[in-house]
Amino acid sequence: MYIDSHCHLDFPDLLEREDEVLAAMAEAGVGRAMCIGVKLEHIDRVIGLAERHDHLYATVGVHPDGADVEEPDEDRLLALADHPKVLGIGETGLDYYWHKDRPEWQRERFRVHIRAARACGKPLVIHTRDSAEDTLRLMREERADEVGGVMHCFTETQAVADAALELGFHISFSGIVTFRNARDLKEVAKQVPLERMLIETDSPYLAPTPYRGKTNQPAYVVHVAEEIARLRELPVEVVAEATTHNFNRLFLKED
Repeated sequence: MYIDSHCHLDFPDLLEREDEVLAAMAEAGVGRAMCIGVKLEHIDRVIGLAERHDHLYATVGVHPDGADVEEPDEDRLLALADHPKVLGIGETGLDYYWHKDRPEWQRERFRVHIRAARACGKPLVIHTRDSAEDTLRLMREERADEVGGVMHCFTETQAVADAALELGFHISFSGIVTFRNARDLKEVAKQVPLERMLIETDSPYLAPTPYRGKTNQPAYVVHVAEEIARLRELPVEVVAEATTHNFNRLFLKED
């Protein structure tokens, strides 16, 4: 079985095809998926998917690149996280690609999410883009290692991966690892310990080769696993089993 550890099935281009997308997921052997919250305004759609389907789960959070959105506070996140199908806090983190002025409100929002995760004991789903140094600094300052989590859609250096691993975090690879020009990322995928690795689609974005440029979906996470298996010279079943076990241990607290 494969697990898509990060997707956005509540986005219109997937939600409108809910039955079709879930059928393709089942046919590909993808047994579970995590639906990621990025706006409080749409969080009911995310949790609703998890409520309708036993094999879907949810996280709650506000993405770092959203400026004109409802701002979360710790109490609001904790109330949402009390739902039994909500398994994590995020998507959260820092994004200086879209916010090159590196605003303080973004860092404060990230701190709120880390504090909420520590308060409820649920893992963090962290986004970092052009902001690795500050992301790791805030993770250390706010003691994110007490709950751990995942660095999603990882595209950073081996040094950043090592620092996140030292804080107890998992590293998740998306379809980017299948791109021909992602040579440095492929090297990181060879080095990250298999027992600390997850796979994801980040759908509807970042469809892997051979679907690059098309709408992504959870069924395509198999291609991420296949590329990692190729890079590490392993049977794809080994990657599938390891990443499934890692997801279940991190989010479902299964040994």
